[in-house]
Amino acid sequence: MAVTGAGLEGIVAAESKICFIDGDAGLLSYQGYNIHVLADHATFEEVIYLLWYGRLPKQAELDQLKAALVANREIPAEVVAFLKGAGKAVPMDVLRTAISMLSLYDPDAKDSSIEASESKAVRLMAQTATIVTTFDRLRKGQEVVAGDPKLGMAANFLYTLTGKKPDEVMERVFDIALTLHADHELNASTFAARVVAATLSDIYSAATAGVAALKGPLHGGANEDVMKMLLEAGSADKAMDMVKTRLEKKIKIPGFGHRVYHTIDPRATHLSALSEELGKSTGHVDLYLTSTRIEKYMKETKNLNANVDFYSASTYYSLGIPIDLFTPIFAVSRMSGWTAHVLEQYRNNRLIRPRADYIGTPVGQPWVPIAER
Repeated sequence: MAVTGAGLEGIVAAESKICFIDGDAGLLSYQGYNIHVLADHATFEEVIYLLWYGRLPKQAELDQLKAALVANREIPAEVVAFLKGAGKAVPMDVLRTAISMLSLYDPDAKDSSIEASESKAVRLMAQTATIVTTFDRLRKGQEVVAGDPKLGMAANFLYTLTGKKPDEVMERVFDIALTLHADHELNASTFAARVVAATLSDIYSAATAGVAALKGPLHGGANEDVMKMLLEAGSADKAMDMVKTRLEKKIKIPGFGHRVYHTIDPRATHLSALSEELGKSTGHVDLYLTSTRIEKYMKETKNLNANVDFYSASTYYSLGIPIDLFTPIFAVSRMSGWTAHVLEQYRNNRLIRPRADYIGTPVGQPWVPIAER
């Protein structure tokens, strides 16, 4: 059997219409729409529809989706009780368990049809956000904030998290951030979700697998590390000293380099601008300026570009989001991509079963009695 390379690097594992990446050109598109076009013009709800159905929605279709998302925001009382008792648990552990719990209370749990799975995808999109904000409020001893049906997903998330309705800048910035994180082809978590879906397991199981894979520090969580580094440094000069010291010790700087992109991550260009704009309006522009110094140094000395995680750190922090919620927010957005890929897998399914290149002990070993070993 031919050796395919560690980590399946460069191996095409599926055909998909959802997402296209050209790592050399720094190109990312959803269903044929360049990420720059979507970031500049689309709302996150439009992106959800695009990922699921392969085209932009008409106004009536968008209104219907938004109404369905609002109608399905509330999570079961049993899940709320679990969140209340989770206490100081790691947010991604809580999210993974809560997502799995949702299947126990879904009215279509035993229906595996595409139509039922599409309805479950709506519930997953709406309720994942509610799980994250509800858990954060409860662990702080605060009252849970009921969603506002007049607010879209981005604004409602910030409102139910902080108790304050965001201004137009905050809403737009977070909406774009959700769009930028929505899908990224067969990344580790999406591939995990598709593998589960390919067994014809339910969409909740597939989504749970996606969350589990995203939790790993080699996938999600890099923006948390970026933010911790910036705060630990406290100033631009100290941050630069920290970066140089880490590089001398061959310690990886979070937020730089990418498995696919060999040039600038197209998502990072938007987040850089958003970080600057939001930083100026919230008094955190120093975080943006420090980030630009680090980015310039990494490019000049290591020829490494900032990825999506680098500027999302200061962006989320300026929005008032706790650092340990950065990865759960990634899941809130990426749930749109996970569910899109699961639905695509269901519509044209074949069990995903790769082979391994055996490099173990030669086959045909003789049996040795235990007394002679």
